[in-house]
Amino acid sequence: MGDAGLTPSMFFDAWELFRTPTLTGTVAAAMLGVLGVYVVLRRMVFLSAAISQAAGLGVALAYLGAVSFGLAGVWASPTLGAAVLTLGATALIAADRSATSARRDALIGVVYLVGSAGMLAVGTRIVQELQDIDALLFGSAVAVSDADFHLVSATACAVLAVHALGWRGFSAASFDPDGAQVRGLPVRALEATLFITLALAVSVSTRVLGALPTFAFSVLPSLAAVRLAPNLPVALLLGGLFGALSGGVGYLVAFLYEIPVGAAQTLVAAALVASAELAVRAARLLPRQGLSSSKR
Repeated sequence: MGDAGLTPSMFFDAWELFRTPTLTGTVAAAMLGVLGVYVVLRRMVFLSAAISQAAGLGVALAYLGAVSFGLAGVWASPTLGAAVLTLGATALIAADRSATSARRDALIGVVYLVGSAGMLAVGTRIVQELQDIDALLFGSAVAVSDADFHLVSATACAVLAVHALGWRGFSAASFDPDGAQVRGLPVRALEATLFITLALAVSVSTRVLGALPTFAFSVLPSLAAVRLAPNLPVALLLGGLFGALSGGVGYLVAFLYEIPVGAAQTLVAAALVASAELAVRAARLLPRQGLSSSKR
């Protein structure tokens, strides 16, 4: 295990300390794993990276407002700052209706770079909140409160309920918009709802867990799910399951090997992607091996 000889039993012995952050990471990752299926299938992987950086900048600006300008109450809320900038960035990107993806890709790049640079620049102005900025970037093992857990849980319940009820509409609007319009579905409203739920999920997760794990949760579990699933409903279920595993097991790995939580969660999610790829390749080889054996 880690250099200090840490074991899983020691993690669970300290469960009272790690319970809230572990469960929070698990719930957030499950939510993002479901939404990430649309991100992956629509080839907008870097959208989640860009809006998570925008959310991070919103949190940093909220800290700056409180420290440097004396803002208080809701106006200094990191959650509000993350939500405002995330929704704004998402609206900017989603509003682009160019015939090619080049302009949208450029907008995503601009949002990502401005968010990243802005978050680091603002961080230099709030030295006393440096630990919070570090947690914002990479996640924290214990800096998650019960209020954060309740916020993430409420957001996940609302977002997943919307997607459980409307997945057929989201699927049609995402992958066959012309056919959906012919059938009388409100394609623009469905697309707007999809982007809004993604923005809310990313903003809340970035506020509580950090930008790195949020980006990882919205891409890697979904990649593994899409690789294995035969259809969209199964992919959505597997995305949520793999996300939950990444979030929960990632905390355990971070404890055992004494590495940043966000990095551990990302590595666990990446291991799931690698495992899914190996499983698919192995499944393709087995019939060939069986045929070769029968010929002998």
